[in-house]
Amino acid sequence: MSVQIFLLGRLIGADEFLLAPARLDPERTLLGRASWLNLLSEVLPRALLAELGLSRILLGTSGGDQFLVLLPEEARAQADEFLSAAAADVSRITGGTVSLAWAITENLGDWTVVRKRLAEEMRRKRGSMAAHADADWFAPFVPAPEPDAEYFATTAVLLRDKGSAGWNPEQPATIVPGSAKHTWQIGPGLDSIAMARHLAREEDGATPATAAVLGRRANGKPVWGVLRGDVDDFMIRVRRLLTIEENIQLSVMYKQFFAGELEVLCSMKDFWRKVSVIYAGGDDFAVFGSWDALLPLAREMQRMFHRFNEENLRDFPGAEGKTLTMAIALAPGPEASLASVYAEAGHHLDIAKSSDKDCIYALGRVLEWKQMADAAELKEALLRMVEEYGASPQYIQDLCGIYRETQTGNRRQSRMERPWRFHRRLNRVLPPTRDRELQKARASLIADLAGKNPAHVKLRPGGRVALEWARLSTRTEEDRGTENA
Repeated sequence: MSVQIFLLGRLIGADEFLLAPARLDPERTLLGRASWLNLLSEVLPRALLAELGLSRILLGTSGGDQFLVLLPEEARAQADEFLSAAAADVSRITGGTVSLAWAITENLGDWTVVRKRLAEEMRRKRGSMAAHADADWFAPFVPAPEPDAEYFATTAVLLRDKGSAGWNPEQPATIVPGSAKHTWQIGPGLDSIAMARHLAREEDGATPATAAVLGRRANGKPVWGVLRGDVDDFMIRVRRLLTIEENIQLSVMYKQFFAGELEVLCSMKDFWRKVSVIYAGGDDFAVFGSWDALLPLAREMQRMFHRFNEENLRDFPGAEGKTLTMAIALAPGPEASLASVYAEAGHHLDIAKSSDKDCIYALGRVLEWKQMADAAELKEALLRMVEEYGASPQYIQDLCGIYRETQTGNRRQSRMERPWRFHRRLNRVLPPTRDRELQKARASLIADLAGKNPAHVKLRPGGRVALEWARLSTRTEEDRGTENA
């Protein structure tokens, strides 16, 4: 009986590649790059098994930025040759931004030992890039070629519309839509590649809508943004798994959740014309679209992830990998690029994850999901003041000013030491009234913003999010004038 080996492959530099400058149509290029990265870690291990004439059952995990396959020892040399050719083509097509690294070890001992050997081998290879260098390693420096702009701006984007992905050995890093030497279906099914590929369309129903178009579809302010989510402590959860079966099961469950649920949610009537998927990985996702669709989508994703945990992870001890943190970044202006807003959303996500777990960075604040639900209710109360009681939309701007005024040191301290000033300001914005229903709504609104104790004012972070949410939901005459211009 021959010895079996595990092969772990990993794509390095994916985020840098997504944010790298694009020569042709930056928005379509980013979507094409995301589609290519999403599919490459799915296609390469399948192509390797197909070229070696091995069964697909030897594919362990794939997707995100890595893959794991089980091979016979006799296939080690062929696998190294295959991946070396693929790595060279990956470097060519991305201009050297993305690299493919892999580690191989024998299937001997417990999975915890095997995983440790794979990690050490991967670390050694990544830390000694010149260990197996060619003779031209010390040749004069030659600038890396530019990424294949035409491929990512046109062909790679079409992978979302086609129902299959093809691979040819002549260009092992190029995934083509449609038929090729080896072809795999994209969609649900055991033998298919799971991928969230929803794109909101223009009015013609064929052309993908740009971020600017999605912003104009928003109710209220014509603003678009990016939503990113990431599972908390996912790698800690993976390192605690004791068997390869558990590792495969968990990886497949997470991948199918993000690919499947995100695709279904984005196809619902509240989102299908307002939201487009950037990517859905093994433990994270990113979408862009109208600002008013991103907040409900985030809450719905958190609700579905909570149910997913209750159904599938209740037997796993600990909280690692069972919570989801998200962040939203809004475009600062019509000239903002998708790449810049995507990067800003990543920065906000880092802030949220360093502040807490199972939370969201939205509209300038980090909130727990319960606080986000309270902010949604308070937003509805603010909008009722405008729509039902005839308050001017400008009063929401004035209330936002209270939070802005309390951001800097001494001014914040002096205002909090004199809470009556705060209530005086609120009284100017929301004047007293004899209407009992309006008076009750006004008192409830003030209590939600500043607490029920008038002697100890503490502005609530959820109130700030609710105010921004309501401000974005109201379209002023100035906004209408800008749109007409």
